[in-house]
Amino acid sequence: MFQILKELLFFLRERKKLWLAPIVLILIFFGFLLLMAQGSVFAPFIYTLF
Repeated sequence: MFQILKELLFFLRERKKLWLAPIVLILIFFGFLLLMAQGSVFAPFIYTLF
C-alpha cells in the first residue's frame, strides 16, 4: 500500500504535478470513509453528503 503511494508521489514530483497531490489525498480519504461507514449506523448520514 505504501509503495503505491510512494510511487505516486514520486511520479507527481517528477512530472511537476504536485498540485494534484491534495486532490488525490482527498479522494483517498473519501474512499476510505465510505468503506469504513458501509456497515455502520452513520452510513445514511455520510451518503447524504454525496
